[in-house]
Amino acid sequence: MAASTADVEAIGSHCQMAFCGQLDFLPFRCDSCRGTYCLDHRSETAHACKHAGEWARRRNNLSASAASSGPSTPKPNIRNHDKQCSSPECKTLIDTALTPGIHCQRCNRSYCLKHRMEEEHKCATLTPIGARPTGQGQLERGMAALDKLRAWGASKKAAAGQSQSQAQATSKPSISANVVALNALKRAAKGDEKIPVAKRIYLHVEASADTTTAKFPTGDFYYSAEWSVGRVLDAAAKSLQVQNVNNRVEGEEERLRVFHVEGGRLLEYSEKLGKLVVSGNTIVLLRGIGPPAPDLIEV
Repeated sequence: MAASTADVEAIGSHCQMAFCGQLDFLPFRCDSCRGTYCLDHRSETAHACKHAGEWARRRNNLSASAASSGPSTPKPNIRNHDKQCSSPECKTLIDTALTPGIHCQRCNRSYCLKHRMEEEHKCATLTPIGARPTGQGQLERGMAALDKLRAWGASKKAAAGQSQSQAQATSKPSISANVVALNALKRAAKGDEKIPVAKRIYLHVEASADTTTAKFPTGDFYYSAEWSVGRVLDAAAKSLQVQNVNNRVEGEEERLRVFHVEGGRLLEYSEKLGKLVVSGNTIVLLRGIGPPAPDLIEV
């Protein structure tokens, strides 16, 4: 059963930047203004921080205070400071005046200088804090959704074949209906206005509820025919506000894939959109279904 919107939003946080509000499952916290922001607005410059440089001033004040207090100042220990290096075998206290903590963006944990490198704290084996749990159930749901979409694509092909045979006597009304539907799609579709009109491909985009939760489960968008499927996936996931961790995970359980309904197959990230689909087609975002296999090329 797909998670509710409230459950999904409880995992991450919305970017506090005005006019953004992006739901980010690994949000960034500004140490100066204490605000929460998405990847694009994490820096003080990007979100026009009203307290820019405050974190540095606080650190300098702590350092000056530690230097003036002399040797009588007690050193922080496990009893009065609970922030330790996240490496299990390390007991070093971090985020102190003398030992800064280094935050790992990949696993969302903080480490001492010794364990700051990914290979030192075995980052590849860790599940990022705040990420959704994965497992065999996710993969099974993904494959079930894929089977249903393949059947859907087959039925659409069959329906198209029947309508084509019937169109000999009523070709004008059929063509007219297709033109009307395509024009309606073009009027509703959103996209990058910098894309030349001649290169735009207008698509219906969905996020399968069987495998992923989207704030906006469907939408009409246009993309450049020259874009790769991977770039289209990134843009579609952002538009539908679907968690996209493809660049942060190695396994397939959390990776998003693109399914072309009319073509009845999964698309490779490197393929060019213009060679695969035409305006009016439908693509679906699926998670945890693995890479395209030879038996998935045709329905």
